[in-house]
Amino acid sequence: MVRFQDREAVEGRLLPFAIDVDGQLAGQMHLFGISRGALLSGAAGYWIGREWAGRSITPFALALLIDHALGPAELHRVEVNIRPDNAKSLRVVHKLGLRDEGLRERYLHINGEWHDHRSFAVTVEELDGGSMVQRLRERFDGV
Repeated sequence: MVRFQDREAVEGRLLPFAIDVDGQLAGQMHLFGISRGALLSGAAGYWIGREWAGRSITPFALALLIDHALGPAELHRVEVNIRPDNAKSLRVVHKLGLRDEGLRERYLHINGEWHDHRSFAVTVEELDGGSMVQRLRERFDGV
């Protein structure tokens, strides 16, 4: 898997990021399946260590990844696909206000089985010249 990810990164189809909190590896974000041409899109994946969960680190890190993807990486769209039973990840995309695009049945093959995923996305136009970090801050300030 690491060799595959290395090759994807070299080919420009994967951007990996570490989540560092006070000098400790807290998790990872990655933008994968990056497509250029007419699509200009990528999908975000992430994980966070249990000790760091619930501290708003993941939504902030995902907001930074989206801002990088839609800014310096020059993509038009970022999507996040989440299993319907993953309440914590669903909470992350809701905090960011990502658009719910519905259910993809039998979307990803994980641990020998096909699993449904809910898809969420954001495009450059939806940020209306702002940033995802800015949107996240406004959503938290409004609470």
